[in-house]
Amino acid sequence: MRFVIIGSGRVGLRTARVLREEGHDIVLVELDRDCVKRAREARFEVVEGDGSREEVLLEAGIEEADALGALTADLNVNFAACMVAKHFGCRTVLRVDEDYREEVYQKYAREVDEIVYPERLGAIGAKNALLGGSIRAIADIAQHLQVVLVTVSKSSPMNGYSIEEVALPANSRLLAFGKKDEPMGIPLPDDSLETGDRVAVLADFDVLNDVRQLLVGDDVVAATGGA
Repeated sequence: MRFVIIGSGRVGLRTARVLREEGHDIVLVELDRDCVKRAREARFEVVEGDGSREEVLLEAGIEEADALGALTADLNVNFAACMVAKHFGCRTVLRVDEDYREEVYQKYAREVDEIVYPERLGAIGAKNALLGGSIRAIADIAQHLQVVLVTVSKSSPMNGYSIEEVALPANSRLLAFGKKDEPMGIPLPDDSLETGDRVAVLADFDVLNDVRQLLVGDDVVAATGGA
């Protein structure tokens, strides 16, 4: 696939590297000369210019691109770039750094496919490192929703039960299931939960502790430091 990424700073360049490692074609758009130089030294194709301007995006090949990631620290540039890209039929990803603006952009940027929060994702990694144990946050979906990956423990109240018998709290749902050391997939009703199995759950923040207690049991205390 071909991607146009606006911004070759910390977030944009890291995203570009990951996509390139997976075999995708990347074009970076950057206005800052130091960032342009760094990206070119990393052997990326770079268009120097303002990513919010249509002529610059055309130079970057927006007409042939599959998706555009507007990943600069300037929210106005990101928003304008997404609007131009949508005109050319691209999938769009908008970077927002301030949570308080989420509601505004969800309301007025309906055509944007995804809104991402790099700082929030960084916080998830720090939180996982601090907590350790049998619970790992995968992603914050919104201000009140999170996907967590839970490893079933010996003390889990659901150990030995089937997926069909697991009664998750309200405002939560099971997304994926994987036996120990096996890939995760679609959960089937007769899959049995055993020690070491992994379960991905989408849950409201208010019921996360209930989900942990149900699937991890007494180990939740050690994993959260008693909180």
